[in-house]
Amino acid sequence: MKLTIATDAWEPQVNGVVRTLKMTTRELQRMGYTLQILSPQQFRRIPCPTYPEIALALTTRERVARLIDEFDPDCLHIATEGPLGWMARSIAIERDWPFTTAYHSRFPEYVHARFRLPTRWSYALLRKFHNAAHATLAPTPAIIDDLRERGFTRATLWTRGVNHELFRPDGSRVERGAAPVFLYVGRLAVEKQVHRFLELDLPGEKWVAGVGPAMAKLKARFPQARWFGLLDGDSLAAVYRSADVMVFPSVTDTFGLVMVESMACGTPVAAYPVPGPLDVVGRDSEGGALHEDLRLACLGALALPREGVLRHAQQFTWAVATQQFAQALKPWKRQAAVSSTTARASIPCP
Repeated sequence: MKLTIATDAWEPQVNGVVRTLKMTTRELQRMGYTLQILSPQQFRRIPCPTYPEIALALTTRERVARLIDEFDPDCLHIATEGPLGWMARSIAIERDWPFTTAYHSRFPEYVHARFRLPTRWSYALLRKFHNAAHATLAPTPAIIDDLRERGFTRATLWTRGVNHELFRPDGSRVERGAAPVFLYVGRLAVEKQVHRFLELDLPGEKWVAGVGPAMAKLKARFPQARWFGLLDGDSLAAVYRSADVMVFPSVTDTFGLVMVESMACGTPVAAYPVPGPLDVVGRDSEGGALHEDLRLACLGALALPREGVLRHAQQFTWAVATQQFAQALKPWKRQAAVSSTTARASIPCP
């Protein structure tokens, strides 16, 4: 099976969307898929306004169509609602190709946090984008329910996994003192509410791993925190397993892959009881603590045994998640062959 994935998020970006796509493509290749990744790396690029570390492709619909035709795929998945996503969608609709999309980020809430644009405007645009798809893949049941309430007609579950070979309890650690360590991992942006974590009155140290447009302001305001910058791979795993609690202050994420990575290292999660944490960590679970008062969630997570946290993380695997992804795909070539066979069968014999 040949699959084209059109995505505006790809390397060298380091975020949950890219990690999800990288792990999913690895599993798809193990399943025998041949892949084409259409990403900004194949085109001229410009920095995204207000988010320069994200590159946007400068290309034409005709060039995107030509690249797709050269690959000659059986099915199409559109991962993001950026320029490449809209071009691939337009091509598929024009050719009457079924395709799947993914709802990775609460884009309307992000835009509202940055520019105060009413979320109903952004959701109207996203409904138009996603409702043309055969299926819109969303990471948790709570997000699916939310999308359906907002008029998204084809929301389907595509959960997430974790690389248990990389994120595990044993391995290298970061040198630290005896006091508790509370960690944040992720983008440093206004919608992530990192300041809510850094403002908390907590015992011990606060660590931050990540970069983003809010980094300079946050470092200036909270110089007492330990700032690690951008980490990936073994370095990120070492920071996870060295901390006592991973704090997730966002209320706009659809899943929060960093929560699963942390738990796979044995480190419990503290978060608000909102979609994302409710499905990934759960209320009263072994994996972490949720509370409307984030400080109480942090202190509750601090008391959890790491063995139980690890048990909770074992349910998340990329093999299971990728099976869900593959089952949602809709090959048009097979569909065309069936239609042709049906048509021939309906022609009366002379």
